[in-house]
Amino acid sequence: LRSLLELDGHRVQTAADGADGLASLLELRPDVAVVDIGLPRLSGFEVARRSRAGGYAGRMIALSGYGQEGDRDRAMSAGFDEYLVKPVEPDALRRLLAQAA
Repeated sequence: LRSLLELDGHRVQTAADGADGLASLLELRPDVAVVDIGLPRLSGFEVARRSRAGGYAGRMIALSGYGQEGDRDRAMSAGFDEYLVKPVEPDALRRLLAQAA
């Protein structure tokens, strides 16, 4: 995913876990954050909740291996704007990033 985004001309910052991702997100304040739900140390749900509580106003896209209606609803309630099920369709991600631009 990182390679795809970089090849499309995006600057990409990655983190090894949710806690580091949250710290990076609040420090860098990117226009868009693509966050996996199943992260170690701090789930993607918590990253979304805490980043929104910390004033992050950028677009947040959740990535998950689960695609049930309840999974999507839970992500939206946590603060995500969009929800993509893995494996991610590159064109779907590109459309969401273009909308955020």
